[in-house]
Amino acid sequence: MLVDSHCHLDFPEFADELDQIVARAGAAGIGSLVTICTKVSEFGRVRAIAERYENVWCSVGIHPHEAGVEPEPDAERLVALARHAKVVGIGETGLDYYYEHSPREAQARSFRAHLHAARETGLPAIVHTRDAEDDTIDILREEHARGAFPGVIHCFTSSRRLAEAALALGLFISVSGIVTFRNADVLRETVRGIPLGSLLVETDAPYLAPVPRRGRRNEPAFVAHTAAFLAGLKGVSVAELAQATTDNFFRLFSKARKPVSFAA
Repeated sequence: MLVDSHCHLDFPEFADELDQIVARAGAAGIGSLVTICTKVSEFGRVRAIAERYENVWCSVGIHPHEAGVEPEPDAERLVALARHAKVVGIGETGLDYYYEHSPREAQARSFRAHLHAARETGLPAIVHTRDAEDDTIDILREEHARGAFPGVIHCFTSSRRLAEAALALGLFISVSGIVTFRNADVLRETVRGIPLGSLLVETDAPYLAPVPRRGRRNEPAFVAHTAAFLAGLKGVSVAELAQATTDNFFRLFSKARKPVSFAA
């Protein structure tokens, strides 16, 4: 069994067939899903989806794209919302200088508030970073010096330097369908060097469908394709890759409970 550690089931692309999406994931061997919050103002909708399915969990947080328009994040509010039984992570949060939909200063303040909440709750920070490697490393190190927190660099596409910095802080690395793309040679080389014990797999659905589903709307079932590709890249069997990434997930997202199918 596999886990899709990062998808967006509340997005409109899934609105008309959510039951079928979750069922297809189960049929493909995906035992658990985490649907990710990008706006605290819409957290209720994300939480309701997690409450609807036994094997779906959720996070609470503000995407860096939304940091300039959502209310200024308050660590205490994030901590309070994270007390819900279905909330297993904080974020997604981080820095995105590629689009810069929000001012960099607002992104940094939001990022730090989320890391504070992760420290207070013990729930992992789900970190998004794009074209912001230096500042991401600096903030992670500065906040870690104030007190350790668990976390994951989601949809990893960055350099070996960021991977090594994250691993040195005890963070995990999550790999999406991008690793299967034809032009991802540099990423593949970096992923080869990441210890199996620090890897997760994800879809980031509805985006970034892996080969051989490239060009289609992504969905959690397709994480099986990414996992199979990643197993070949790492030189292990698909079963070994699935076992490792699933064990890693439940170690990091320790509030999540294994569904009955995992325990059997």
